[in-house]
Amino acid sequence: MSVSKTIHSINRELPTGTRLVAVSKFHPVDAILEAYQAGQRIFGENWVQELCEKQPLCPDDIEWHFIGHLQTNKIKQIVPFVSLIHGVDSLKLLKGINKEAEKAGRVIPCLLQIHIAQEESKFGFSVDECRNILSGGHLKDLKFVRICGLMGMATLTEDTTQIRSEFRYLKNAFDEFKKNFFMDEPDFCELSMGMSDDYRIAIEEGSTMVRIGSAIFGARVYK
Repeated sequence: MSVSKTIHSINRELPTGTRLVAVSKFHPVDAILEAYQAGQRIFGENWVQELCEKQPLCPDDIEWHFIGHLQTNKIKQIVPFVSLIHGVDSLKLLKGINKEAEKAGRVIPCLLQIHIAQEESKFGFSVDECRNILSGGHLKDLKFVRICGLMGMATLTEDTTQIRSEFRYLKNAFDEFKKNFFMDEPDFCELSMGMSDDYRIAIEEGSTMVRIGSAIFGARVYK
């Protein structure tokens, strides 16, 4: 199936309020433009250098999401144009984004990444760590970041029961944080979970943003 047909097919599956992030890492600009012509406007990249190379070559109305593990020394390269940073996994990183965003005169929307998988290789706060940061007032002086929700990655497994349990755990954390810390903040509304192999389960468990790459663009050409 072509990129265009796949995008239209996935969008038909998405409930109202759930958006598609087309993960274009390791795919050429031509593939992004093909998706763009099909109406896709949100694209996700994992690597700062690759994102910075592609962004000037693509239409200005693309909404770029950074979905990888962001190093503090790379923040300033994407702050001028990034629309959402999905994987904020430490208070240090959040403070670094705030610092660079202030210099750029922007407020950067961010998602707090929660570690939900049974894999040590994945990043993220524990729910307790995140709860302590939010309850401890650590964010009150960070005027140039806006916490818009949570992000998580399920274990890479064929056990759909486990995947569903992990997504449900993340949704429960989202609901708790919304009630206790963000009740009066409408911007806290995003739950980024679900990728090519598990996005249908994520949708059923309340995802508002699915990150899909290989199902759209095919196998990646690794550099």
